[in-house]
Amino acid sequence: MTTPGASKDVEDMEAVKDVRDEPRPVPEEASAPEAAPVPGEVSEVAAGPTERRLHPVTPLRRAWAPVAVIAGWAVHDPDQAQRQLTRLTTMTLTAVLVAAVLGAALYGFLSWWFTHFAVTDTELRIRTGLVFRRTAHIRLERLQAVDVTQPLLARVAGVAKLKLDVVGTDKKDELAYLGQEEARVLRAELLARAAGFAPETAHEVGEAPVQRLLHVPAGVLAVSLVLTGATWGTLAAALVVPPLLWFATHSVWTVLATALPLLGAAGASSVGRFVGEYDWTVGESPDGLRIDHGLLDRTHETVPPGRVQTVRIVEPLLWRRRGWVRVELDVAGSSNSVLVPVAPREVADAVIARVLPGVTVPTSLARPPRRAGWCVPFWWRGYGLAVTDTVFVARHGLLRRSIALVPHAKVQSVRLEQGPWQRHKGLADVRVDTGANKTVTARLRDASEAAELLYGQADRSRTGRREARPDRWMA
Repeated sequence: MTTPGASKDVEDMEAVKDVRDEPRPVPEEASAPEAAPVPGEVSEVAAGPTERRLHPVTPLRRAWAPVAVIAGWAVHDPDQAQRQLTRLTTMTLTAVLVAAVLGAALYGFLSWWFTHFAVTDTELRIRTGLVFRRTAHIRLERLQAVDVTQPLLARVAGVAKLKLDVVGTDKKDELAYLGQEEARVLRAELLARAAGFAPETAHEVGEAPVQRLLHVPAGVLAVSLVLTGATWGTLAAALVVPPLLWFATHSVWTVLATALPLLGAAGASSVGRFVGEYDWTVGESPDGLRIDHGLLDRTHETVPPGRVQTVRIVEPLLWRRRGWVRVELDVAGSSNSVLVPVAPREVADAVIARVLPGVTVPTSLARPPRRAGWCVPFWWRGYGLAVTDTVFVARHGLLRRSIALVPHAKVQSVRLEQGPWQRHKGLADVRVDTGANKTVTARLRDASEAAELLYGQADRSRTGRREARPDRWMA
């Protein structure tokens, strides 16, 4: 695909195609009546759900906990640790190491042995703990994302980790580790159960078909990171600040304490992002948008249907000449935040249309009145506002422009705020709160326009919630 002013590297980026989902079984509203149990047999209900254990390689992961405790003690007090080690003879040190290895292996085995999980008609149960037992009851209808991740060593071992996003919880529950095929099958079953399929047919549904919408080439991703101002700003600080501190203090520790975090931040904003966003692929399926990415650690994420609260289109200054944008998300109760790391604007708009059906990104936004320059000199030109039949749109930023789109149905509350100087100039801010605990602000609007927007947005939100599609898997 080519766009005016876009780089030739973007030509191999795929355009969005219409998704023709393969025929899938329809969720059963009511399951058939169960047959009467045969005398002498134990029914599944009476015996309870079948509990399963994790992959046998899991104890190797759990065994690191005691080792980490010992290492933490040694790092916390290195002098005391060194004195203790010098007092030990070779025989005693060998015995201590053997005991530590055996203790770690025993801990890993016992933690694996006493961890079980089971899928019932209504929930996923995860039971852990030897001394202190913990049972997590995850309601299937509250599942909003089931992600499969594979760290580098897990890929070598042929296992995967299943992460569960549940409505109303900040921390993800996880099953680590499962075999690759078992993780894929279990993920498909959980999504089918969450969609309302009967337990008898959930195994037959299988994994939903995926139609690829977008693939980001490695070359385009690398160039986009080079053209990111944050990367160069952090790198410049890492090269300039330490020499200045050396001339001012002549302290090596001060220089290292400043230089290492700056170099780490520069690496995380460039190399780290490249490794994490490598081979970024977006596909559409009946259970939401699928996102696959990662060079060393592979991650397979799902953008839950109907759970997207805000979509942000980010345009860094150096990307605009090439027509590139970055698309970010706010998803209620989920950590998924990036939809498209870099893409031409028209391709990104087409992907956004899949996330927010029926939404068209406005081409022009109204600026605040010129007197807003008395409140925020020069930067007021970066603010903008547009309200359509489907979304509330606010823009801010000049160098790094960001456009936020909030569907009316996702607006939880609307507020009007005025500072003393804003009241003097007849201006006000309108803040829109979403279900992801985030706020989108239309800044420095005319006071009468802001008041009209406040009451109008409340009506649009009520209408949007009545007409919104159900937040249901495969609906």
